[in-house]
Amino acid sequence: MRKVKFLFVMLIGILLVPYTVFAADDTSSDKKVNVYFFYGNGCGYCANAEEFFDDLKEDYGDQFNLVMYETWYDSDNADLMQKVADARKEEASGVPYIIIGNQSWSGYDSSYDDEIISKIESEYKTEPKERYDIMNYVDGINLSDASGSVNSYASDIAVVIAIVLVVAAIGGGIWFARKKAA
Repeated sequence: MRKVKFLFVMLIGILLVPYTVFAADDTSSDKKVNVYFFYGNGCGYCANAEEFFDDLKEDYGDQFNLVMYETWYDSDNADLMQKVADARKEEASGVPYIIIGNQSWSGYDSSYDDEIISKIESEYKTEPKERYDIMNYVDGINLSDASGSVNSYASDIAVVIAIVLVVAAIGGGIWFARKKAA
């Protein structure tokens, strides 16, 4: 009987390890702000914007991730840009198309620099769970609650229930096999 209890406790421990690892990943989210940058290879304005972001990384690189999508030669990225614009209820008239939080810029001019920096700083000061991220709204599927944070409570409960059911089934199988053998 001691061996069965020991095996049962070990099984529970083994099954719970992956869940606790994933839970730790959820709470240690990246604090950096996502800057979505849709561009075209060969576009002069895009090259200027990219140069601006490269220079910006020296002083603000710890505050933002530049997520780049080439749209002229990649139809999937062009489709994504259109979906993002649709989700924002905007016209995707060309590149560069830059999105930070709930603000976007169509085209690029150096006069946008201070505004972009200010938006990165303000988003960085906002808790990651409370930030607006357009990618949560693409395809008309709202993956976020009203505050903009991803709501994964239901999936957490489903994982716990699945683990409990697996442990119960294995424990019951061991108990039944032991009873039948005795």
